[in-house]
Amino acid sequence: MCTWPSRLLKAALPVALVLGSAGIGRSGIEAGAPDILRETSRTFSAVARKAIPAVVFIQSERTVQVRGPRQPEYYFNDPFGFFGDEFFERFFGGRGSQPRGYRQTAQGSGFLISEDGYILTNNHVVGDADKITVTLSDGREFEAKRVGTDPKSEVAVIRIEGEDFPCIELGNSSDLEIGEWVIAVGNPFGLTETLTVGVVSAKGRSNIGIAEYEDFIQTDAAINPGNSGGPLLNLDGRAVGINTAIYSQSGGYMGIGFAIPIDMAKLIKDQLIAGGSVTRGYLGIQLNRGEVDEDLAASFGLDEARGVLVAEVVPDSPAAEAGLRNGDIILELAGEPVENNSTFRNRVAMIAPGTTVGLTVFRDGEEIELDVAIGTYPGEEAADEDAAAAVEELGLEVRDLTADLAQRFGYGLNDGVLVVRVEPGSRAFEAGIQPGHLIASVNREPVTDVDAFYRMVRAAAGAGRVLLRVESRNYSWYALIRLD
Repeated sequence: MCTWPSRLLKAALPVALVLGSAGIGRSGIEAGAPDILRETSRTFSAVARKAIPAVVFIQSERTVQVRGPRQPEYYFNDPFGFFGDEFFERFFGGRGSQPRGYRQTAQGSGFLISEDGYILTNNHVVGDADKITVTLSDGREFEAKRVGTDPKSEVAVIRIEGEDFPCIELGNSSDLEIGEWVIAVGNPFGLTETLTVGVVSAKGRSNIGIAEYEDFIQTDAAINPGNSGGPLLNLDGRAVGINTAIYSQSGGYMGIGFAIPIDMAKLIKDQLIAGGSVTRGYLGIQLNRGEVDEDLAASFGLDEARGVLVAEVVPDSPAAEAGLRNGDIILELAGEPVENNSTFRNRVAMIAPGTTVGLTVFRDGEEIELDVAIGTYPGEEAADEDAAAAVEELGLEVRDLTADLAQRFGYGLNDGVLVVRVEPGSRAFEAGIQPGHLIASVNREPVTDVDAFYRMVRAAAGAGRVLLRVESRNYSWYALIRLD
């Protein structure tokens, strides 16, 4: 456990910092304004003194196989820019030559959450590393063990051997308010012990394309390459998020950063420490791809736009056993209103399998109550491993095509899945597939989402080859790729 002083670090930060009301008048700066600013500065300094010793510098190494000489780096030119060098950076090799290996290094941040050496960070910092080195602010260096990673949320836990380490207490991201001060600490560009300050710009950001399960805190506290995995702190010095990505057209800070809320990270962290993997709750429904807007609500007889629309109920699933039907609109989950598709999916995933929860459902003009026993995502671990192996042969990564991505790239919403990364010298690369391309079908079957893509590629692996229909804004083609 981390122990912190009982006194509150938070200083009163009234909105009086606005000119005029802050005491800046015609006669000059009144005495109150400098005092407020000094108190604000002392608060930031107090947080820094407590947090910096527990923020670590992480260097990870891995062996990358390429089929030719190293070429310039490619970045996914998506509407979000690339999320920092350490996130989407991949080195691409030439075509047609024999594979060779070289050592690739990445740098990031993390923070100690216990006195016995557990560290929270991002999956993309340590997920596929062969060696992980952790350096503390006092210069001590340790080789870390990977406890567990969760690519679907971008959360990872590593550990260093020792005791009495400085650590950061975990707060509650649900208590954050838009406009609240937050502090980011990390190692941008390899510069250790860097602190930046900003505010919470928004909460619940999803459909960004960083991870499968997204509920990001958006902040204007500067998060630059190398900050990934570091803590986002409140004025009490408690971690309320894990800094993960930036919106950027250049790779540098542009005023928009994203952090995983600590409430989500805590649930995942506990499972990773307990068993090294994450088991998610499963309901067994497919949601309508569009949200419930005013027109859709009216067509179902609902008085206002709210809830999520069930497009299909999976047979023999927990939802089917509970009596859910196609066309139901789920208004509440466990007594709490349902906001949108993404938040509903996240909430179900974070419920422990075996838990019975209540659903409020709108059906045929009236609200009904149903109880559902949340299941375990069927065959998640085995299916993911098989699918990952098959997709690894292709050498690419895809994301669901959200409405925003479809509009920005000029695709139809139901056209397929978007390529966001291509591995160096991979078969996908040799076939001419690039980030920003769309995969519309696998073996002539339309692709609806990432899960379907994984299932279809896994099924094709048995035949030793897969036929992809690839599209860009200007042209489309079929790519036949062999899977060894």
